[in-house]
Amino acid sequence: MTSQQIRQQFLDFFKSKQHLIVPSAPIVLKDDPTLMFSNSGMTQFKDYFLGYKAPKAPRIADTQKCLRVSGKHNDLDDVGRDTYHHTMFEMLGNWSFGDYFKKEAIEWAWQLLTEVYKIPKENLYVTVFEGDASEKLERDTDAYNFWKEYIPEDRILNGNKKDNFWEMGESGPCGPCSEIHVDLRSEEEKAKIPGKDLVNNDHPQVVEIWNLVFMQYNRKADGSLENLPAKHIDTGMGFERLCMALQGKSSNYDTDVFTPLISKVEELSGKKYEGILENEKDIAIRVVVDHIRAVSFAIADGQLPSNGGAGYVIRRILRRAISYSYRFLGMKEPFLYQLVEVLKNQMGEFFPEMVKQSHLVSEVIKEEEQSFLRTIENGLVRLDNIINDTIKKGEKTLPGELVFELYDTFGFPADLSRIIAEEKQLTVDEQGFEAEMEKQKQRSKKDSAAKVYDWVVLEEKPETFVGYDQTESETYITRYRKIENKDGEFYQIVLNKTPFYPEGGGQVGDKGILIPSYAPHFDISQPNLYNVKDNPEVIQVLDTKKENNLIISLIKELPKDAGAVFYAKVDARNRRNTQANHSVTHLLHEALREVLGTHVEQKGSYVGPEYLRFDFSHFSKMNEEELAAVEEKVNAKIKENVALQEFRDLPIAEATEKGAMMLFGEKYGDKVRMIQFGTSKELCGGTHVKSTGEIGHFKITSESSTAAGIRRIEAISGDKSAEYFQNLERQLAELSQLLKSKDLAKSVEKLMTENASLKSEIETLKKEKAQGETANWKNDFVQSGDKNLLVKKVSMDAGSVKDIVFQLKKEIPNSVIVIISDAGDKPMITVGVSADLEAKYHAGNIVKQLAKEIQGGGGGNPGFATAGGKNLAGIDAAVEKAKAL
Repeated sequence: MTSQQIRQQFLDFFKSKQHLIVPSAPIVLKDDPTLMFSNSGMTQFKDYFLGYKAPKAPRIADTQKCLRVSGKHNDLDDVGRDTYHHTMFEMLGNWSFGDYFKKEAIEWAWQLLTEVYKIPKENLYVTVFEGDASEKLERDTDAYNFWKEYIPEDRILNGNKKDNFWEMGESGPCGPCSEIHVDLRSEEEKAKIPGKDLVNNDHPQVVEIWNLVFMQYNRKADGSLENLPAKHIDTGMGFERLCMALQGKSSNYDTDVFTPLISKVEELSGKKYEGILENEKDIAIRVVVDHIRAVSFAIADGQLPSNGGAGYVIRRILRRAISYSYRFLGMKEPFLYQLVEVLKNQMGEFFPEMVKQSHLVSEVIKEEEQSFLRTIENGLVRLDNIINDTIKKGEKTLPGELVFELYDTFGFPADLSRIIAEEKQLTVDEQGFEAEMEKQKQRSKKDSAAKVYDWVVLEEKPETFVGYDQTESETYITRYRKIENKDGEFYQIVLNKTPFYPEGGGQVGDKGILIPSYAPHFDISQPNLYNVKDNPEVIQVLDTKKENNLIISLIKELPKDAGAVFYAKVDARNRRNTQANHSVTHLLHEALREVLGTHVEQKGSYVGPEYLRFDFSHFSKMNEEELAAVEEKVNAKIKENVALQEFRDLPIAEATEKGAMMLFGEKYGDKVRMIQFGTSKELCGGTHVKSTGEIGHFKITSESSTAAGIRRIEAISGDKSAEYFQNLERQLAELSQLLKSKDLAKSVEKLMTENASLKSEIETLKKEKAQGETANWKNDFVQSGDKNLLVKKVSMDAGSVKDIVFQLKKEIPNSVIVIISDAGDKPMITVGVSADLEAKYHAGNIVKQLAKEIQGGGGGNPGFATAGGKNLAGIDAAVEKAKAL
């Protein structure tokens, strides 16, 4: 049975049990402050479990792309070293939201595994929660009794809280669970040790394949448990492990989930995969085929590699794969990107984003490979300097802090530093390295640490966002909670009616104020007349975000009467400029597609009051004519003053029919909001101008590359655009005054001509000076064996030194010339060898040896070579080394 058939049979089975089959959510999470990635099948259903959203159906089934590489669930370091851990994996799941519970979940799991997939019953073991006295939780006898109907009691095992009580996080829905384990060992092995003795003991052939979670409690921030208003089922079955069991393999990597990728790696690397656990070559191949899946799906879902947040995690996974292939497969050139086509053919049927985005994915990975391979080469030079300094000091251990700096600052793999050190009979100061690593972890933990208290609920009432239609509203607080982070103590509040837009879709969250009704002179009928300046009763709203479908505003201090009536006012200027920038991104998107082609798709954005940033797919730098054409098209739409057409709660099928742009990596519901400005139609949840004329003017300030195939435009509009042109006018006036001319172009042209003439004079003077120096330096040569040697320290520019060295090479036979200069506060080494000695002495090799003293690098041919560096203090050592050489 192929992996495609296994996946389809799971979905068909639960469809027959009246489950709605839904697509996988994106692997990258954009609106969840607690998670970067979907790390389990239940992630996309969190709002249902928490009661913040009504589910599409009471029963749902799916296969979900998951990534476990950060936080509590982190499998990265295990990947490649065993047969069953992965970064990206599929989680097959069936869900019940207040519908069926333990009885049906257990019955159907057994039926699917034994009757549909035909796994021998005697190979299965199950666990139930044994209870926990500290939590006052009793044994899950219900699950035990249901399991007894299908499986002998000696194969129903007790499990502790760690293994058999599932929790979403520090707080939130949780409950006991039953794990199903399969014993894949041979009959001979089973006869030696019973399978029940190996359950949950990390045996590679006795593995958990399915977890049935019985969601019935809510964990509060203080650690206590309370019953959920409705009981739910949340199951997760590891697709890769299931394939291993059904295809009769002893390793996930031997299934057809991975074998097509492994075959391609064998073809490209020339290395044969033997499946040996401890073999570094085989570990490297497992790392590569696992990691390419994680990186490819993340990029396809809109997350590009970067230096922060989720992008850093993706870059780290990719660099781990590159490092392993460089070290153990001998791959010194980019090759991982060629695996994307195999992945597309293998998984595109179930995950269409892989088909649509495969070209972009391969281009991004290729550029990342090229960049990191350069990093490795540069790191080798730095590591060589550290090794030479260590040997020079007569020591045998590389300083841990320097190896960590190579790893942390320059991205050079620490394992590679250790391997190279061992080749030189050296070791790495592991304690020093680990100490630096721990310092970094503590810094990171301190930066991100936050304590979140339980909600204090003042009124159980639905919250309403009114910010599309108004920027002010009478309101009251329905709930609040305290939070603590590195910036201090704050409070998060939820309003029953809020005009504050929460950060999302690239748009920043609203700021503003809350005026309490108990404030002196407050008049609810005329809130705009209220003087808020320097009034201690007025509460500043610092930011607004969305979490678990709640719009949460951040304030510094809780009002003295949290139950009072308030008047909420959005910062009108910020909102006006922000929504102008948001609307203009829609016009920009359309203009880019018209000018560059329909391959252009939005790949990210930032919309704030100061400026906008728009990332899009395109494979070359935009020229001036293209940029001008885009600006012209956008400003034409602004001048037309096109009215906003807003479609709220539009069925997604209807939005598709209308031709609305939909972004990959976004999860859309059955009902969507479509924003239309003439021919521009996009699904969007942000705030917008009522007509394009409110934008004022649009100006592109920069166009650049962020990754392979991804360009970035930064631009301004509204107030900032007006300020831009005002600043230009002022600068022109100042230049005109300085140049004492209104014809600036003519005046600058004149200055450039004069400057070129002066430069020519200076070059002539330099050459004359060099000729004089040449005559002087001839007297400084010394006879050294079979050559005339000149080693000299000077303060001259590189061009002058080069002229002199070439002149001396011609005039002095059998000469080797080393000139070390400190001109411009940067050390420079120039080596020249006369033609008659080039067969014996190589200028390029000499300069490489000397460059180590100035912490630099360089090279050249046998007759002439140069090297630059950054260590001025090493010049004297370079002089002495040159004499010694």
